[in-house]
Amino acid sequence: MIRWIIAIFLLLVLISWLAPWLEKFGFGRLPGDIRFTLLGRAWQLPITTAIVLSALANLIFQWLA
Repeated sequence: MIRWIIAIFLLLVLISWLAPWLEKFGFGRLPGDIRFTLLGRAWQLPITTAIVLSALANLIFQWLA
């Protein structure tokens, strides 16, 4: 269980770190990604982007295995 929590945390950190670079390719602005402003700060919930990147990573790992 702790491995899954660590993996999810690392994935979220990686996606947030790569977010400016991924936005150049349209990720983060897909239908289903939520953006809103609350208390003067912009927040993002890239739900669709996370699903697409997860599926892509899954295909790559299955292809390599």
